[in-house]
Amino acid sequence: MTEDRPAGLHRPGAEHGFAAVRGPVTDQRFAADHLAVADPGSPAARHGAAPVPAIPRQRSRQGRTGRSRPDRATRRRLRRRVHVAGVAIDPMTESEIVDHVVAALKRGEGGHLVTPNVDICRTVGRDPRARALVEGADLVVADGMPLVWAARLLGTPVPGRVTGADLIWSLSEAAAFYRYPVYLLGGPPGAAAQAACELILRYPNLVVAGVDSPPYGFEDAPESCARVRDAVVAAGPRLVFVGLGFPKQERLIAALRKDLPGTWFVGCGSAIAFTAGTVRRAPAWMRRSGLEWLFRLAGEPGRLARRYLVDDAPYALGLLTTSLIRGLFS
Repeated sequence: MTEDRPAGLHRPGAEHGFAAVRGPVTDQRFAADHLAVADPGSPAARHGAAPVPAIPRQRSRQGRTGRSRPDRATRRRLRRRVHVAGVAIDPMTESEIVDHVVAALKRGEGGHLVTPNVDICRTVGRDPRARALVEGADLVVADGMPLVWAARLLGTPVPGRVTGADLIWSLSEAAAFYRYPVYLLGGPPGAAAQAACELILRYPNLVVAGVDSPPYGFEDAPESCARVRDAVVAAGPRLVFVGLGFPKQERLIAALRKDLPGTWFVGCGSAIAFTAGTVRRAPAWMRRSGLEWLFRLAGEPGRLARRYLVDDAPYALGLLTTSLIRGLFS
């Protein structure tokens, strides 16, 4: 980020008023306790809380054809993209991603960030609609060590793995510093509210515009889906973390972007559950060595065994073999 980015992370104590936050927190309880700070007209705002910044008017870059013209920096970034498993990946570090999102928000421009892993690439390879969702994203970064390894074998390395579970913290830090309101959508019941509390504990200036953990299958009921969309639009956040799983979260993001063109959306998968603590993350050494899937498989064998062992493992092996051969003969 820029030089005025706050240095380091910290976790405040009772002096910030969050010492009593313990155990599961429901969406309703969180809304009652904390969301007033996101409303400029609330009592909290009238007594010294900083107001939510207005969304700048989005600049138009329309050419003669009516299509959006990317700026020079965007064109340069698109030329640098690395193609792995049929997906164009932006070779960016976590800090570069945060800088990019903040710069766009300052200009009043929204966007969509996708973090594909092996499972998403496998889905994209067989579903044209899923492929279109990824290709329509503004930023695509590798969330999966097999993709990082494959890029190296192809001779077009990326800086490393960037996960939604990491970005939810780093982007929230930036949002807290610039007072951009955030919205958390997804996770098991109560997870979004609990995750918001954890983020506020670390970044007391974070403005949370809303939280929601919609029930499983809500997207199949028009009334429930409309309720979820209307709540996000009414909250007017600048940054939305959507943890509903691929491609469900990307389909919802595609719909919401039409109503919130100045907002950035991050499809973050299990990041909300990780942040809330309802699902444990693998130790750092397992994440670095590409063994996070093994940790998660041990914790949820019934749900993940087929996905990891039957579907993803053969696909990853084939991807690495193909990448090795292409790298040797290219």
